[in-house]
Amino acid sequence: MTQRDYYEVLGVAKSSTSDEIKKAFRTKARELHPDVNKAPDAEEKFKELGQAYEVLMDDNKRSMYDRYGQDGLKNAGYDQSGPFEFGFGDLSEILSSFFGSGFGGSGSRRNANSPVRGSDLRLDIEISFEEAIFGVEKDVEIEHLETCESCSGSGMEPGTTPMTCNTCGGHGQIQQTTQTILGNFSQVSTCPTCGGSGKIISTPCKNCSGQGRKETSKIINIKIPKGVENGNKLRINSEGDSGKRGGHPGDLYVVLFVKPHELFKREGVNIYLEQPITFAQAALGDEIEVDTVDGKKILKIHPGIQSNTILTIKHAGVPYINNSSKRGDQFVKINLVTPTNLSEEEKKLFQRLFEIQNGKTRKDSFVDKVKASFTGTGS
Repeated sequence: MTQRDYYEVLGVAKSSTSDEIKKAFRTKARELHPDVNKAPDAEEKFKELGQAYEVLMDDNKRSMYDRYGQDGLKNAGYDQSGPFEFGFGDLSEILSSFFGSGFGGSGSRRNANSPVRGSDLRLDIEISFEEAIFGVEKDVEIEHLETCESCSGSGMEPGTTPMTCNTCGGHGQIQQTTQTILGNFSQVSTCPTCGGSGKIISTPCKNCSGQGRKETSKIINIKIPKGVENGNKLRINSEGDSGKRGGHPGDLYVVLFVKPHELFKREGVNIYLEQPITFAQAALGDEIEVDTVDGKKILKIHPGIQSNTILTIKHAGVPYINNSSKRGDQFVKINLVTPTNLSEEEKKLFQRLFEIQNGKTRKDSFVDKVKASFTGTGS
């Protein structure tokens, strides 16, 4: 399906508030849900609607989308399988979270026996300032639930079969009838004994204690793209917990925390550095070496430069996350440093400079005359 503008999908303006977006989603969801809309592309449109909702309801994703579009989201590591943060789930469950469990008419029996998607997991990773700029690959250890190899997720000891539930007779549901003054009232509910499956496992798998899943540690390789920022999330598909009854595995969300740098500060794709220089360099000009994330670079100081002047080193900043061949700039703030602990030669040079610039010797200065009046050394 051709990707459409998310604001267009929801039918809202770019200036819309979160409440307006949520209201639009509710309206569109009722219209497009496949249980209501029987058009062949209803499910695809509903997924697209969910993607739009997920992005525009998240301030970080919405900002990235407004600036760079869907390509920016992909390059930032945001998954777009939507519609919510942890991926696209059962359509009826999604609508139920908005409109109540009665929407869509899915019976409890079907829910009890249907596959259940595994849980999503979160992993926090700390990376250096340079790794965030240039990208990095890391091998990390995770722990998650994997389908039991012994029973293939059935929870039964190999070679055994489940028994029919005696409580519900294998139907997964029980019906209770209550007499009231208005007549008999019948209510169907999920069987409490088998949980709606209609079967009872008489011999649980020894390897997983009948759970069908077992906690396992593994090493995975994570590729962190260039230009990521503190708090960015990467989605690693199918590395969460395995699902129940053959359900799809959940995903692993990697949250990035970038360590601050002792010299550089970052704002978006630009890097900032404060550079001290001497009075002589400021007056006469110079060519100096300054630190960049690419190593030392030559920066020209023009004669007469003033403190707090900002100089620019082009293309020495952060790669654009949607186009790593393009980079921001580095801005260098010039700070003039007043010398301390002067040598005798330096004192003489500054004394001579003082006389030239002020037309008098330093001893004729107002401050020295005041000092002399207190010490009694003045003429």
